[in-house]
Amino acid sequence: MQAVELFARPAVSPALELGAYEELWAQDGQTFKRLADLFGKSVNDLPSCFVDAATATERAREVLRIFKDKRLHDAGFVVHGTMDYPDSLRDAKNPVQCLYYRGELDLLSAPYRVAVVGSRDASEDGLKRARKLARRLVEDGVVVVSGLAKGIDTAAHTAAIDAGGKTIGVIGTPISEAYPKENAELQERIAREYLLVSQVPVIRYAQQTPYWNKLFFPERNATMSALTQATVIVEAGETSGSLTQARAAIDQGRKLFILDNCFGRGLKWPERLQSKGAVRVTEYEEIRGRLDIPAHTNR
Repeated sequence: MQAVELFARPAVSPALELGAYEELWAQDGQTFKRLADLFGKSVNDLPSCFVDAATATERAREVLRIFKDKRLHDAGFVVHGTMDYPDSLRDAKNPVQCLYYRGELDLLSAPYRVAVVGSRDASEDGLKRARKLARRLVEDGVVVVSGLAKGIDTAAHTAAIDAGGKTIGVIGTPISEAYPKENAELQERIAREYLLVSQVPVIRYAQQTPYWNKLFFPERNATMSALTQATVIVEAGETSGSLTQARAAIDQGRKLFILDNCFGRGLKWPERLQSKGAVRVTEYEEIRGRLDIPAHTNR
């Protein structure tokens, strides 16, 4: 569905809501938590309830100019309260009201969606495990979800595509930016052939320094967890962003799987998360069984 079609919907104006969302993010000290609290206290939680129409319209025009300059003619926008908004997001601690997207939004309604995540500086064994896991998931008709970071994320996305499956990229930058730059081509392919989603405001991101923009990534992980039925950690260090997603998965009532190779390596997080409900797995069939995935549904 193209942006032109989205912006023509009669009930809720995505253009107005987009602009209002961007304007709310322009306020000093704005955070996802503050926005979630604001909307949580409101009976009608559309962003346009808190921003005047003229300001929202101008903000929307700014974003559309950026999209036009970057030749993003297929960018869309969904807001809570409309039928395209994925209800699974409401399980997040601070659920986002809005998502930018490019691609096949229906992938968020696929029967099985599993996040495969892990270290950016992954070992060769870790990369092999991520690729193998992604291939096995694809064989069973599962949509592979990841964050388009280096390392495990990249391995999971590319293996899913190479195996003829579908994948979703949940990014911590605006829909108009690619990070890391070396994944720009992969990100573009996912956006054109599969699905790319972001909750990051375009204008605020452009005006902030990288130091502040990196704070969008932990929230991205919480959203990725909410959009899936399960998260699998392939390999991660003690400070990995994957652990943010792991904690979110537990809080959201999602399944959390940790590959067996993560244990017994002097790391404290595997046992800590296992004590909170994470499942240690040695074979793919354990993941399939706990998610009740029928074997080879796409064959």
